[in-house]
Amino acid sequence: MIKHYRIRDYDFKLILLVIALTVIGILAIGSAKESLQTRQIAGFVFGLFLMMVISLFDYTVILRFYWVLYAINIILLILVERMGVDAGGAQRWLNIFGIQFQPSETAKILLTLFFAQLIMLHQDEMDSIRFILLCVVLFIFPLLLIYNQPDMSTSIMVIILFCVIMFVGGISWKYIITVLAVAIPTFIIALMLVLQPDQQIIETYQQTRILAWLHPEEYANAEAYQQLNSQMAIGSGQLYGKGYNTNEISSVKNGNFISEPQTDFIFAVIGEEFGFIGGCAVIVLLILIAFECIMVAKKAKDLAGSIIASGVAALIGFQGMINISVATGVIPNTGIPLPFVSYGLTSLVSLYIGIGFVLNVRLQCKK
Repeated sequence: MIKHYRIRDYDFKLILLVIALTVIGILAIGSAKESLQTRQIAGFVFGLFLMMVISLFDYTVILRFYWVLYAINIILLILVERMGVDAGGAQRWLNIFGIQFQPSETAKILLTLFFAQLIMLHQDEMDSIRFILLCVVLFIFPLLLIYNQPDMSTSIMVIILFCVIMFVGGISWKYIITVLAVAIPTFIIALMLVLQPDQQIIETYQQTRILAWLHPEEYANAEAYQQLNSQMAIGSGQLYGKGYNTNEISSVKNGNFISEPQTDFIFAVIGEEFGFIGGCAVIVLLILIAFECIMVAKKAKDLAGSIIASGVAALIGFQGMINISVATGVIPNTGIPLPFVSYGLTSLVSLYIGIGFVLNVRLQCKK
């Protein structure tokens, strides 16, 4: 499984970019909630170790067990539904042998690996409606398990991930245009329906978040509270920020204006303490990491390698965009971690595993 590689083919630039972003996250978490900083550092070390190990394993050998990877993913998600840990009104965590983790985060990587091999083995059938429907069915099962946790934000992210995988896999433009022609008006109609008082499409709290985004002044002391405070915190940082671990009582963390700022709203802490420059640094690092993964995808020796690298790029790029859009009020509030930055060991380790596979794809790129 371990092949002989040339050291000059190792993508050290990608590693440095990922580590730089993780360090910013560790600093921000230490400021938001110091007691969690040590755990995040431990997650970083463990993730870095797994990344290095996985990067040396031939991904083509691992992908031979793609049905096993799919089965593991489904089993973990079913276990969450049956015996998961409930927290904050959602059942998204699983505790096995004293280790608590979030299978919906690992699902993003496992689904990418599974579809990478499945599509490569059937790439000649990407014009076949039968094979496309098979992919959709295989995708809908884990999607529904994630959505029922409930976890709409992760559901949206895995849908985006699946669309990117299918696009890179070579799905015909006629299907893409057909789906867009149906999806866009359907989305507009669905949005109008979910805004109705007696709607049954989404949960009440999800509807309220959309209404709070559309009419923040009416929900300023309720559902829009966190987003409004996040925007004010980012704006108050101005160009250079208030300084790391600021002791101002009016700050977003010291004034408790955002609950759990170390997770979904970590960008507010960065914007306030490191200012516009710090916020831009995070955005640029996310873009550079995603771009580097795309460059690896273009040089991959096979379609599976291209799908893996593109999938990881989409995961980091789109998830980062969604998180920052929430923190800045561009889209409704939906809880999703900022890649490599937000506190969350499952998310952090899963992303490092994904980067490990990208590094191995890079090691085997076409010369």
